[in-house]
This record gives sequence, C-alpha cells and structure tokens, in this order.
Amino acid sequence: MTSETPPPAGRREWTGLAVLALPTLLISMDMTVLYLAVPHLSTELEPTSTELLWIMDIYGFLIAGALVPAGALGDRIGRKRILLIGAGLFGVASVIAAYAGSPLTLIASRALLGLAGATLMPSALSLVRVMFQRTGERSFAVAVVMTSFSVGATAGPLLGGALLEHFWWGSVFLVGVPVMLLLLAVGPVLLPEYRDPKGGRLDLPSAALALAAVLGVVYAVKHVSSSGPDVAFTLTLMGGLALGVLFVRRQGRLDDPLLDLSLLRDRVINTSLGTYLLGLLAMGGTQLFIALYLQEVLDLTPFVAGAWMVPASVGTIIGSLLAPLLVRRLRPATVITGSMLLAALGFAMLSQVGADDLALLITSYVIVALGLSPMIALCTDLVISKAPAERAGATSALSETSGELGVALGVALLGTLGTAVYRGELTDRMPEGMPEATSDAARDALGGAKEAAADLPERLAQPLVAAAREAFAHGLGVAAATAAVIAVAAAVLTATRLRHLPSSARAGAEQSTVAEPTPQTVDKG
Repeated sequence: MTSETPPPAGRREWTGLAVLALPTLLISMDMTVLYLAVPHLSTELEPTSTELLWIMDIYGFLIAGALVPAGALGDRIGRKRILLIGAGLFGVASVIAAYAGSPLTLIASRALLGLAGATLMPSALSLVRVMFQRTGERSFAVAVVMTSFSVGATAGPLLGGALLEHFWWGSVFLVGVPVMLLLLAVGPVLLPEYRDPKGGRLDLPSAALALAAVLGVVYAVKHVSSSGPDVAFTLTLMGGLALGVLFVRRQGRLDDPLLDLSLLRDRVINTSLGTYLLGLLAMGGTQLFIALYLQEVLDLTPFVAGAWMVPASVGTIIGSLLAPLLVRRLRPATVITGSMLLAALGFAMLSQVGADDLALLITSYVIVALGLSPMIALCTDLVISKAPAERAGATSALSETSGELGVALGVALLGTLGTAVYRGELTDRMPEGMPEATSDAARDALGGAKEAAADLPERLAQPLVAAAREAFAHGLGVAAATAAVIAVAAAVLTATRLRHLPSSARAGAEQSTVAEPTPQTVDKG
C-alpha cells in the first residue's frame, strides 16, 4: 500500500476528455433528433401507429436496459475497447437507419443504436474515473461529460430541423457517423485502457435479467403515461419487478457479480442515486409540458420551439461547469442542496405560467436548468468516485439508469397528473352548446381540442381553443408545483445524508492513492 499525491492530468488527458464528450453528445442528440423527422418518415415508410411508437421508443428502452450489462462488460474486457466497439456499431446502425426502406428495418436499426449507445456513457464516465485522479480535476471532467449530454438533447431538434429543410428524413441519422469515425481514429491514441485485473467472465444470465427487468419497468411506466393503468401495464410492471428480484438474488450468490450490491449500501452512493432520480423525475415530467406548451399553446413551429429551449441549455452549461468550482470551497451537500432549492424556485415560478407567458416560461426553465445541472454533475461524480476503480463501469451505468428511470417516472407520474388536471379544468370551462363528441376529443388532449375546433363555427371554436389553452397551462402549473415539492425533498435528502463530505479542496489535501490504478491495469497506449 502506498500513499502519494495523485499526479495532475496532462495535455493527453484533457484532449482525451474532449474525445469522450463526443459520444455523450450524440447519445442524447439521437434521442431528440427524430422528433421532427416523424412526419417525413411517416409519409415515406407508412408505418402503422404501433410501428411508429416502436421507432420512437426502442432506442431509449434499450439504452436504459443495457446500461448496467454494458458497464460491467467494459469493466471486464476494457473500457476503451467497449467504447470503440460501441462507436463502430453506432456508426453502422446510423447508416442503416438513414437508408431504411421499411418500418421494421428502422426499428431494428434504432434498437442497435440503443444497444450501442448503452456502451458509450458508462465507458466515458469510467474512463474519466481513471484519467483524472485528483478530486477537483475529476469533478470538472465529469461536469464536461454531463454538459455535453445536456447540450446534445437541445441541439437535436435544432439540427434536425435544419437538415430536414434541405435533405431527406434519413439525414438526421448521419450526423453521428463522422463523429464516430473521428472517435475511432483518435480514441486508440488519446484514451487509456483500463479493466479489472481480477474480473472474471460476464455472467450472461445476470446480464439478461438486468436488461429484461429494466425494460419491463421502463415500458410499464411509459405505457401507463399514454394508456393508463391497464392489464398490459400491470403485467409488464410485475414482470419487470420480479425479474429485478431474481437479478438481486443472483448477484448475492455470485463470487464475481455483474453489480456489486454492497455499493448500494454505501450512504454516499445511495443518496446520490436517490437525489439524481428525484431531480430527473421533476424535470422529466415538466419538460414534456414545456415542449407541448411552446408548440400547442403558443403555436410555435418545432424548430422555433427548440430555439427557445437554447437559453435553458446555456443555463445547463453554466450550472454544470460552475459546480466543480463551488465544491472547491463548499461541501458537496451545500452545493447540491442549494442547487435543488434553486430548481424548486424555478419550478414554483413555472407553476404560475398562464396561457400567454413565454417570458415567464423561459425564465423559469433557465432557473430550473441552472439548479438541476450542478446536482447532476456532482451526484454523478460522487457515485463514480466512491466506487472502486475496477467497478466504475457498472456503477456509472447504475447512475445513468437511475436518471433514465427518473425521467420515465416523471413523464408517467407528473404527465398523468397534469393531464388529469387539464381534463378536469376543460370540463369546467367547456363552452355551452358544444357537441358531446367534440367535448370528448377536446378533453383527450390540447391537440385534439384544436383539431375539433377546426370543424366548428367561429363562435364555438375560439372559446374552445382558449379554454383548452388555459386548462393546459393549469395542468402545467400543477405538475410544476409538484416538481417543486420533489426538488425540496431532494434538497432535504442531500442536506441530511451528505453533510459529512468535505469540499474538494479539503478532500484533495487529504487525498492519497492506494494501489489505484496500477501499471498492470492501465495501458496508456
């Protein structure tokens, strides 16, 4: 056992960080870039409604389900290796998707994109874990990676809109090809290799159980948000939970488990994961309403609506990069608690948005982004730094899975709440003399109200649309108010359970390396 100050990161590590930011940018971009292409591909490929849903959802489903198995595989065979394999598969799948001639081909290519994407984020974060050994440097590096993920989500619709103005629908998938080619060209030179020197073979039954369990739960949550609590929801949720129990039991029996469950008993890790989930739950539910508000209430085009989300993306960049600077002097609990209270303020302001409040909406959204982004960066850093280096891949994947589940739960829970409020409000505000069929269509969704109004005389159409917009704004307000309460709960959780952690400056002064990483496990070439 040795004790020495970790070496600072050099030019190679910082250049390698820029390389690692590329795939994380594309993962989130690919989640959103398809939104604007749906009308175009629907005309060309003529998918059924079910096929269209799978085209949209299969990518996110498989990313969520495959994160933990992919992270564990990287721990065993090498994180740089799995990153480069995933980048190659991502590029190939992007080309297949771009030139897909049928809905089934597009679904299959999107599934492959999801599996490939699941290898990228855990590999990037776990490589950051060994490339940047000083606490302050690692915190900043994690913030850069998480910032690129957030920027990609905002850039997707903007880039997609620009491409669709000049090219065919498949062009939105080709954006990632040159980026992945660049990663394949410079990654082998700039990135180190790291693997668990004592890692055994990947337990395939555990990988299958993890994939199926997360897929079941995420699908159930997604289904209930659109169709309500029916038989399909019950069966998939119970099936996913049952498989999750089997997965946990199997990990307890294995000498070399896919996921070391003892890590989940660590106070820092479980609190960080819980805070991350709550924060993304609050954001996931309200972000959907914000996007719909811009397009359905204010009648903005998708491209213009995406442009109005750019200020929040700038807020995300500022908040993420400010976080490691703040924790140099302040405890992580102080920064995370403060950031979640700031997010709660933003949600509270968002709850006051009326039917024509673009300025208040965007201001609130920016404050929410400024608040949530430090939490995301710091909680991710706490999780991967607390885990042993040889388990960083699976542990960082667990962090990302927590975020995916948080977003899915937010869309389901807050989305259902906001929709219920919308329907109740519109019922109370429904203009007199409205045909019953029209009333039913209007209560289903704001888009349905606007479509129904197109067939009505003006004396009924205008009051119906105005009432629907007011009802939608009220639904957004209730969802945002609930999100504010959730953000406060996350702040309390962090303040009470992470207050023992020192600032990064103090932690850096006390930091020492204890046989981690060793020359046998890291290959700089």
